[in-house]
Amino acid sequence: MRVLLSTSGSRGDVEPLVALAVRLRELGAEVRVCASPDSADRLAEVGVPFVPVGASARAVMNGRRPRPEDGPRLAAEAMATQFEQVPAAADGCDVVIATGVLAAAVAVRSVAEKLGIPYFYGFYCPIFVPSPHYPPPPPLGEAPAPDGTDNRALWERNNQSALRRFGDPLNSQRAAVGLPAVRDIFRYGFTDRPLVAADPVLAPMRPTDLDAVQTGAWILPDQRPLAAELEAFLAAGPPPVYVGFGSMPAPAEAARAAVEAIRAQGRRVILSRGWAGLALPDDGDDCLTVGEVNHQALFGRVAAVIHHGGVGTTTTAARAGVPQLVVPQMVDQPYFAGRVAELGIGVAHPGPVPTVASLSAALPAVLDPRTRARAAEVAGTIRTDGTTVAAELLLGAASPVVPA
Repeated sequence: MRVLLSTSGSRGDVEPLVALAVRLRELGAEVRVCASPDSADRLAEVGVPFVPVGASARAVMNGRRPRPEDGPRLAAEAMATQFEQVPAAADGCDVVIATGVLAAAVAVRSVAEKLGIPYFYGFYCPIFVPSPHYPPPPPLGEAPAPDGTDNRALWERNNQSALRRFGDPLNSQRAAVGLPAVRDIFRYGFTDRPLVAADPVLAPMRPTDLDAVQTGAWILPDQRPLAAELEAFLAAGPPPVYVGFGSMPAPAEAARAAVEAIRAQGRRVILSRGWAGLALPDDGDDCLTVGEVNHQALFGRVAAVIHHGGVGTTTTAARAGVPQLVVPQMVDQPYFAGRVAELGIGVAHPGPVPTVASLSAALPAVLDPRTRARAAEVAGTIRTDGTTVAAELLLGAASPVVPA
């Protein structure tokens, strides 16, 4: 049994597929992963075959933010890359699953369709599953819809926007390999039965227009030890506050603001460099900078976690029972910030740019013992079997039942 996992995006897009790949392998499948070249070291760590596709996601994230008018060109380029590079990786596979950017995913599904391989799509957040119960994010580069527009109409508006932005290059590529045109971009890319790789307590899925399956988050158990320097820092004083923005391009003054606000609370600091290359404002011995680190081992030993609100970091912090201060930057991160606040396991920062004042206003509630107690309570409800649920579903789809 061979399974291809494909994604486009940053570390947060890749890490759930790493977890799913490892679980699939444990269940006897051969697995390979298509992702940006930045993922090579991570896939090598877990021994999963890796096929680099496209350009460096890290370079894109730290470069100039694309403008709305860049969208059609970037979508066409992403699709062309998938059509060119994915077929060799998919050849001989029994099932394909894609996550991430829709423009890339519809190309991956086209490759799977041409090869006759079952295809699945995976969401990392339930708010992106079309539903009559909530509106979609507004379409890129278009004016807001009139107030009071029906949610289904808003989703269809986004669907038509996607068709206008990249329907022509998609269908041109499909025609070149003998496939018919696609008009319903959402239904084609997302399928009728997508997977939702998010925890049902942290990110509950409301009824949708699709037969979506919420599997739970895809998290890989991490046994890596903490570095000796980090262990020594943790042992040298009371639990510090962790600050990290993962693969996000963090605001310029985020590190300085965080250190100053945390010090004012009498706490020490662990600062993650991340893809933004964050650096400490001084060489005080109450602060430590770290690179790649095992969050599962670390988060249970800190006083709080200040982060960007990616699904992986939010879920890991929730499982660790550590209070969170979420400073959302983009996409689904405001949703996860709101859920952290609604659950009482932390605070949602008002907007993407932290200041000394805004962090100082939020930290007392985050560091309140009642918040930690609530975080510990919720930690026991977070599912740990998400990869198993997803893997068994995929393997079942790849193994048709033979009539008796």
